[in-house]
Parts: sequence; C-alpha cells; structure tokens
Amino acid sequence: MAEFMGYPFSLEEEKEGKIQDIVQLCSFENMSNLEISKTGKYPSDSILVELKTFYRKGGIGDWKNCLTPEMVERLDKITEHKMGEFGLSFAENDYGPLS
Repeated sequence: MAEFMGYPFSLEEEKEGKIQDIVQLCSFENMSNLEISKTGKYPSDSILVELKTFYRKGGIGDWKNCLTPEMVERLDKITEHKMGEFGLSFAENDYGPLS
C-alpha cells in the first residue's frame, strides 16, 4: 500500500521489520483490544457513540444481526448508484443482498 501511495518503505525499514510492526498495530485484534476502543466514546450528532460499536466479528451473514431492513435497502441503493456503472450484479445471494 505504501508503494501504491508513492511512499514505499526503504530496504532498511523492511529489514528492521517496520512493515510487520505496522501490520500488527493496525490489526483488528490490536485495534479492538485497545482500552480506548473498549471504553471510549465518539461524539456523533449530539450523542455519544461507544467506540466498541465500531467493532464486530463480521462473520458471513452477520450483517442481518446488525442492520435493519431499512438500512440494508438504503445501502443497496447507494451501492447500486455508485457501482452499477461497472457492470456488477446486485442480485441477492447466500452472503447477503449484494453480490
């Protein structure tokens, strides 16, 4: 990703394990276990949202436990609007409403 963005790592940084350090720091396991992620709050439109609500297991089909039918419909419309021109199919399948 660093190379794609025009800021590749140097050979020295690669040898020192900097890439692996960043991967570990940014991992789901690490981020979700930070104290701020467990107890912190984020101000959103005059209410405080617990940061732990941003983390979930994300198993196949688990979206059904997190999204209302209205939310799914709205996301489907946004996705179709933004991605439809690329010839993607948006029919339902076993993994969710979009393919």
